[in-house]
Amino acid sequence: MKKAIIIAALAFVSFANAQKGSVLVAGNIGYNSKNTGDVKADYFEFAPKVGYQFSDNMTVGIQTAVTSEKFTSKDVENTFKLGAFLRYSQPLAGVFSIFGDLGVGMQTAKYKDHLVSGAILESKADGFYIGVVPAIGVDLKKGFCLNFSIGGLAYDSLKYDGASDATNTFAFTFGKQASIGISKNF
Repeated sequence: MKKAIIIAALAFVSFANAQKGSVLVAGNIGYNSKNTGDVKADYFEFAPKVGYQFSDNMTVGIQTAVTSEKFTSKDVENTFKLGAFLRYSQPLAGVFSIFGDLGVGMQTAKYKDHLVSGAILESKADGFYIGVVPAIGVDLKKGFCLNFSIGGLAYDSLKYDGASDATNTFAFTFGKQASIGISKNF
């Protein structure tokens, strides 16, 4: 029994050290479609990130997100986020690990409103975001990992040109949304 515990401990330590000094490339792609009568909205997101694992459990890097939401009325809202993230990860038994990402950065948005008169009204906004996302990773093979999240905690602030106040959004989405991402350590 003692030999099994020692072998398991050595395997655990060697797994953790195998990631130190590596480069992490990760990301998510998302799509959502919503219909209410004749009104339809399509949402697309592409969110890559690149980081450097400077210790056995810590990774720091940059993250981006590009989103586009299109409506039946031809209205479109595009957003762009650029920021930094800090990841703390902890290996579990076998191929499983848990991790949490803290992300913070700036964001911009552009909204095109197609008015009934045929004119197009454009609005631009700038702001910031901060969020925490816990997740579970499953190591597939050779540094490839599937990442599963069931929500997170987020705060966004966007102020549109000409508006007196910013639009502030607080989201607590544990159990309300799920996402699957992929990552690779080099």
